[in-house]
Amino acid sequence: MIRTATVDDVPVIHTMIRELAAYEREPDAAKATEAQLREALFGEHPAAFALLAEDAKGPVGFALWFRNFSTWTGTHGVYLEDLYVRPEARGGGHGKALLAALAEICVERGYARFEWSVLDWNEPSIGFYRSIGAEPMDEWTVFRLTGDALRNLAGVSNVNAA
Repeated sequence: MIRTATVDDVPVIHTMIRELAAYEREPDAAKATEAQLREALFGEHPAAFALLAEDAKGPVGFALWFRNFSTWTGTHGVYLEDLYVRPEARGGGHGKALLAALAEICVERGYARFEWSVLDWNEPSIGFYRSIGAEPMDEWTVFRLTGDALRNLAGVSNVNAA
C-alpha cells in the first residue's frame, strides 16, 4: 500500500534516510534531523513531500520528492530526492508502486517530467529504472556547490561560517 506521509511518520522516514545513506556507502553524510524533516515536510511552507510504502508489518519504504520547473516545457515536474525500500521488502513491488504513485501525481497535475539521480555503481537500481522505461541523461553531469566553495561564491568572508 502506498500512502501520503503524515507528521507522525517523520521518525520512520528519518530512520530510513539513515538506512539509505548506509546503503549508499555514506552513513555519516545523512545529517538531517527529525525537526528539520518535520519542518520541510509539514511546516507552513513545505519544501518537500513524502510517500510511504507499507505492508502488513508497517512501513517498508519511502519516496521523498519536491516540485521542480522546466523553462523548456513551461511546467512543473517531480524531482525524486530519495527512493528507498528496506532490504527485506525488496522485490515485493514497493519501489515500483512508489514510482507509479509519483508518475500518477505528474500526470494528474500536468507535470511534464519525473526525474531523479542514481549512483553509477548501483546496477540493480539502474536495471530496474531501465525496465520501467526510464532513460539515463548521459549527456548531462550533475554539479554541486557545498561547504567552503558555496560560501566563497556567496562572498562570505568567514569560510568556516555555519
